[in-house]
Amino acid sequence: MKRLDQQLEELPSCSSSALRERWRSIFRTVAPDMAPDLMRRAIAWRLQERAHGGLAPSAMKKISALQATLARNGAMETVAAPVLKPGTRLVREWHGRTYHVLVCDEGYEYDGRRYRSLSQIARAITGAAWSGPRFFGLNSSKNIGPQG
Repeated sequence: MKRLDQQLEELPSCSSSALRERWRSIFRTVAPDMAPDLMRRAIAWRLQERAHGGLAPSAMKKISALQATLARNGAMETVAAPVLKPGTRLVREWHGRTYHVLVCDEGYEYDGRRYRSLSQIARAITGAAWSGPRFFGLNSSKNIGPQG
């Protein structure tokens, strides 16, 4: 089998029929009716995915959720969430008390308990419905509400 870099270098010179054949062998399905440039990009992506691994499970979960929203509503709004690496500590002062949250692989830890979202933690702290990212100052809004 050819090395990945060799396969990628060959793609720009492939004819439409050669691309369709590559598509069939790589995706194991009939090639869709699309422009050759898009087909080259999709084939290159799949080759690289096989060599280096695919999307993270969290990204796949987000994509599935967006697909479900689109199917249900016919449209969707997306807001780029900040990417927080596991081990990151979030600190927020509220009503004279300082709160610490640890970012984990699957969710967050606050006060010895695991939470799936920052909004759950913000509610636990304030007793009110807050956007967790907003409460912890992770969005672009300058005014995140009363500081306590």
